[in-house]
Amino acid sequence: MRLFHTTIIIAVLFLSACTSSKVEQIDLSGDWQVKLDSTNVGESESWASSKIEGTSISLPGTLDDAGIGTPNTLEPAINNYVMSNLARKHQYIGKAWYQKEIEVPSDWKDEAITLSLERVLWESTVYIDGKKVGSANSLIGTHDYELTSLTPGKHTLTIVIDNSNKFPDINVAGTKYPDKVNQDMAHAYTNHTQIKWNGILGDIVLKASSDNAPENLQVYPNKGLDKIKVTFNQPKSEENPVEVVIKTVDGTAVYSEKVEVSNSDTNLYALEIEKPEGIELWDEFNPNLYDVFVKTSTGTVNTRFGYKFVVNDNGNLTLNGTRIFLRGNLECVIFPLTGYPPTTKEEWAKLIGQAKAYGLNHLRFHSWCPPKSAFQVADEAGFYLQVELPHWSLKFGEDANTVDFLTSEAHKILKDYGNHPSFILMAMGNELQGDMEQLNSLVAKLKPLDNRHLFATTAFSFQRPAGTRPEPEDEFFIAQWTKNGWIRGQGVFNNKPPHFDADFTAGAEFVEIPLISHEIGQYTVYPDMSEIEKYTGVLEPLNFIAVRNDLKKKGLLDLAPDFTYNSGKLASILYKEEIERAMKTPSFDGFQLLQLQDFPGQGTALVGLLNAFWESKGVISAEEFRMFNSELVPLLRFEKAVYENGETFKALIEVANFFKPLDNQSINWSITDETGNVLVNSQVQGINLSIGNNTNLGEIVYEVKTDSAKKLKLEVGLEGTSYKNSWNIWVYPKEVNLSNRNVVVTSSFTVAEQELNKGNKVLLNPDYKTLNGIEGRFVPVFWSPVHFPNQPATMGVMANVKHPALSNFPTNTHSDWQWWDLCINSKSVITDGLNVNPIVRVIDNFVTNHHLANVFEAKVGNGSLMFSSIDLISNLEERPVARQLRHSLLQYMDSEAFSPSESVTMDDLKSIKLEKTQGKFSTEDIYN
Repeated sequence: MRLFHTTIIIAVLFLSACTSSKVEQIDLSGDWQVKLDSTNVGESESWASSKIEGTSISLPGTLDDAGIGTPNTLEPAINNYVMSNLARKHQYIGKAWYQKEIEVPSDWKDEAITLSLERVLWESTVYIDGKKVGSANSLIGTHDYELTSLTPGKHTLTIVIDNSNKFPDINVAGTKYPDKVNQDMAHAYTNHTQIKWNGILGDIVLKASSDNAPENLQVYPNKGLDKIKVTFNQPKSEENPVEVVIKTVDGTAVYSEKVEVSNSDTNLYALEIEKPEGIELWDEFNPNLYDVFVKTSTGTVNTRFGYKFVVNDNGNLTLNGTRIFLRGNLECVIFPLTGYPPTTKEEWAKLIGQAKAYGLNHLRFHSWCPPKSAFQVADEAGFYLQVELPHWSLKFGEDANTVDFLTSEAHKILKDYGNHPSFILMAMGNELQGDMEQLNSLVAKLKPLDNRHLFATTAFSFQRPAGTRPEPEDEFFIAQWTKNGWIRGQGVFNNKPPHFDADFTAGAEFVEIPLISHEIGQYTVYPDMSEIEKYTGVLEPLNFIAVRNDLKKKGLLDLAPDFTYNSGKLASILYKEEIERAMKTPSFDGFQLLQLQDFPGQGTALVGLLNAFWESKGVISAEEFRMFNSELVPLLRFEKAVYENGETFKALIEVANFFKPLDNQSINWSITDETGNVLVNSQVQGINLSIGNNTNLGEIVYEVKTDSAKKLKLEVGLEGTSYKNSWNIWVYPKEVNLSNRNVVVTSSFTVAEQELNKGNKVLLNPDYKTLNGIEGRFVPVFWSPVHFPNQPATMGVMANVKHPALSNFPTNTHSDWQWWDLCINSKSVITDGLNVNPIVRVIDNFVTNHHLANVFEAKVGNGSLMFSSIDLISNLEERPVARQLRHSLLQYMDSEAFSPSESVTMDDLKSIKLEKTQGKFSTEDIYN
């Protein structure tokens, strides 16, 4: 290793951030020396007092970027070590000493010099020429140091970064993960999404300013949207008045006056002006931004802001007097190439641009707060943000030092990011438990300090009764259920037959503050094996590779793309209904998806329709997703997904309008079959769409007349616009042939064996409760089969639609709502040892990767067998889908085409049989 000691070539730049106009800065990015201090001897051995003979490293950056640390020794395997999260190629926890020679220019003499480190994990300590300056401790903001004794000339700057766990009580422990370094779950300090990196991110700068220059300029609109309050800090007493200038971002002045200031604190000054006529409001459709400058006798301070005010208006989330609805998604520091959040606007613009393309207008930063560039991009894009303390704890309040740390972080968030108009919501952390009185006290102290955001004690809580109703200090409430029931589909979609006339009003209507549904979705999609090659950075997808190896071993690798597509289609269908129910609920103010993109940690939670890189999996396009997730969404309320000949389909038209009032609109609707033939269509005219939930706008009535099974498409759209939405229903004849003299239908293995020995055709349909298999489920794996192993972990069906056995049963290859009854009344049988190619395959989860089936055919002895683990016998007069599937199978079995090519023995077949029945799974069992 060679010593690389750099002398800075001075580049003095004008700083346009929220600091004095005379501030100059020196960029300290570039080559540094680094030395690891794993035995914690650097301080006692005075490493800062001499040149560090270490390794050259580029900052901003991390040890992982430089390939410094203990190399990974894990091998791909399906176990809780590997499946926990993406694997770091190199890992280091502890102190690292970074050193660089700097030069302070001569014209900085007598200036106030500050060292600013934009983002550090977790603690930094600074030395100048071997003398300790101090330490800083923050996971969410800059580490700033006043270098009061720094003189012009060359100096040795040493920064010690310690990424060890300083306050363990901010974190909940995921004890199911055997590697203790991977047990911390809060996203601000974890290995599950970002990593526990050691380094410095973003700006690393020296700044110079006058000792008495004004700083910390804050801008506060008022509730009436007719005034602006401005505050700033200045050590020196200020003579009235000060000059206030407000400009558009292109430099056009909209206000310039001298204004009197008041001083209620030792160095805090405040002024208030009437809102200038030229200032326009900020929101998602008009993200107007302005720069404000305050010139005092000692300097000028400036910042950028947007004029907006967010409030609880009789339970509605209201911005600038207009109701808004948050179409949100979580952001959990998922950046799989680096393992840390970007600090450039370009990278955040790409992420937020993709989110907007899918119709989102909101991000929730789960248990962390992003860098300033995220706020800047959101400000410019008109995108709403919720930030949180670095906090996910089940015992808040037990450790006073942790409470003090979190309180300090809260104040820092408000100071550093409070001016950003995109910042509208703030929670004290994720799913917090513990002393709720202390949490309420913390929020109560924050609210008077900053009127620009709404505050909540926690983003949901499993602690009862806290998580079931708002806390006293909450200004908004995030929940997955309330004291009155579920307010997300997880507790509904598998337990009740598909119905589209419902919303979440029963669980939501008692809540008197803005209500947002918590982490909706979490429907797992099978891993995309083609994603493996994308991991070219500091993390290895050993979890994906382990799955690929297992699939190859079991002869399933060729089916992996189909597993991804079909499980993804089911997830997209469920996400659609989740979102639409939220939009139908008048007392809802938004939802937060978990999530549009994959979550690579917590047991490999691949819940996204996009991968962890925010790239499409080919399941649903942005345009298709926006049909049900945008500022204006046509909606339908109808009773069910399945209809029989002679029934009347009825639907009520609604529109969720969070765009703008639209008068005298026309709504078109139609019903078409799979060939595109229009069965019926019409138009509703003279519709006035106000902001909010527009209900009972018209009724669709259609008399079902069919002698064959069909899938029909309903479409509703706003004439002259791109706003449209669609749904599928299935119609079936009442009378179909359910028996055939050439086919024996039986639930008995004994009878089946006898008939097969005779050379007959047999449809064997045992009581599924007696089968050895996995409980039939319509919904896929919740979150992760590793993180929540206590669930029937399948991922939907995969039907061979080209097989003639399904020629009279309209279906896509993937599960859709008509499959609900079939899935619920079934077992997924394990066919690992059977030589069969299923007609209806069930996709297993990626941990067990069994061959699973609902329907298969085989040659058994002298006879031909069709096996179904779906109940095709019970109550068929009330189960039209099961009736139709049985009919389709029998029609095929009575044809010459029924000639199974695979053979199995009766003994093999009997291995499917179970000696005892099993109990049903409850959704809430997941959390037990």
